[in-house]
Amino acid sequence: MKRRTLPVAVALAATTTLLLTACGGGGEAGVKDEIAGADRGNSAPSASAPPNTSAGGTGRPDLTLPNDVKETFQGWKTGDKAKDAVLADAGRSMTAVNRAISDGDVNSPGLAYYFEGKALVGSVKWVQTFIDNDATVTGTTRYYAPSVTLSGDTSAAVALCADETKAFNKYRKTGKVDRDAPSDDSYVYFLSRLERNAKGVWVTTEVASKGGSAQCVP
Repeated sequence: MKRRTLPVAVALAATTTLLLTACGGGGEAGVKDEIAGADRGNSAPSASAPPNTSAGGTGRPDLTLPNDVKETFQGWKTGDKAKDAVLADAGRSMTAVNRAISDGDVNSPGLAYYFEGKALVGSVKWVQTFIDNDATVTGTTRYYAPSVTLSGDTSAAVALCADETKAFNKYRKTGKVDRDAPSDDSYVYFLSRLERNAKGVWVTTEVASKGGSAQCVP
């Protein structure tokens, strides 16, 4: 078991085409070009994590993480209100997975709130992997180089990178931290499809991920 890509990942190239075609066809090149040319350095994040507490009367679940689990979201403000709303919930979906792993609970409220369909099934299986190994996570994950392609008011595709070089598995019973040496696989490329639901929440319905992707490796 490794703290790396979600097992919901499938062949990334095929999923990229599927997600972006479903979100309006011509957006694929824009997402790839933007993320490929984005800053992949290790500078300090330009924005803090999206708010995790309940807000806006939507009954959002609490996504507070343990003190030893940190996240930073770099470049998470585009200046476009619609795109920023999508990115905020895309970020919260990442936090929801870490919260469920930390809780050791596949029924952690954030999963069913920010994921649906295939993405929910895959995320639950990933959390269960940690439960089966009596493990959790510790350290810091940096999310960066986000890009959004909108299709109307209710569909979007989000591409982003995750730097997991400072995130590790930790075993609950012994407290041992598996500090595996960073590699190219520690840099993970995510591509997700999101749908805006009746509550105005951008829910992740499909997601693919790939460690060591050229879009993210420095």
